[in-house]
Amino acid sequence: MNDQAKTNAELNEENYLLKQRIQELEQSESEHKQAEEELRYILDSLRKAFGTTIQIMVSAVETRDPYTAGHQHRSTDLARAIATEMGLPDEKINRIRMAGSIHDIGKLSIPAEILSKATKLTELEFSLIKEHSRNGYEMLKDVESPWPLAQIVYQHHERMDGSGYPRNLKGGEILMEARIMAVADVVESMATHRPYRPGLGIDVALEEIEKNRGTHYDNTVVDACLRLFRKKGYQLERT
Repeated sequence: MNDQAKTNAELNEENYLLKQRIQELEQSESEHKQAEEELRYILDSLRKAFGTTIQIMVSAVETRDPYTAGHQHRSTDLARAIATEMGLPDEKINRIRMAGSIHDIGKLSIPAEILSKATKLTELEFSLIKEHSRNGYEMLKDVESPWPLAQIVYQHHERMDGSGYPRNLKGGEILMEARIMAVADVVESMATHRPYRPGLGIDVALEEIEKNRGTHYDNTVVDACLRLFRKKGYQLERT
């Protein structure tokens, strides 16, 4: 009888401890869900605030230099289309869209008369233009962002063989997002009108990236871009 009573007492104690543990786990799960919801709210707020910052920057470029603004818009749309064609995840496509919308923001530090010059640039003027990716990086490096936007802006004129600027990065040293922006940037720039020359047309632009596929430009990115134009009917927006 005593043994039976002892066994029942032990079982009751085990049941009590088990119920306690279940309550602790349920409380822990509830706290975990609450923490996740708070984190999602913070991230959403951060993205909205960052989006507002980006839009202010875009507006500043549009006001000062309509050519640069139009170029950023068209090349961003092309970069987004290339990334989608490559099957990249939504998160990377969002990075590209954000970075593309401000990839030439460094041109805000370049005299407007150089940006809008209707004749060929001098060597000195071109060297100033080439500083825009570094200037853009300096503007963005301390901006709170969930993505490496400053680095994408910094690298969008680098080339796979190290012949780009400003740091002569090669191959794997260049972010994929920057490789995509490089191709979109060149295609849009060559195909459309600039203050110093008429547009060269999309065929000439595509020949450029095809000819330099694997040397200047990433193979996969070039292939995706060529498919978009030659097989899927993609077109740049009219200026």
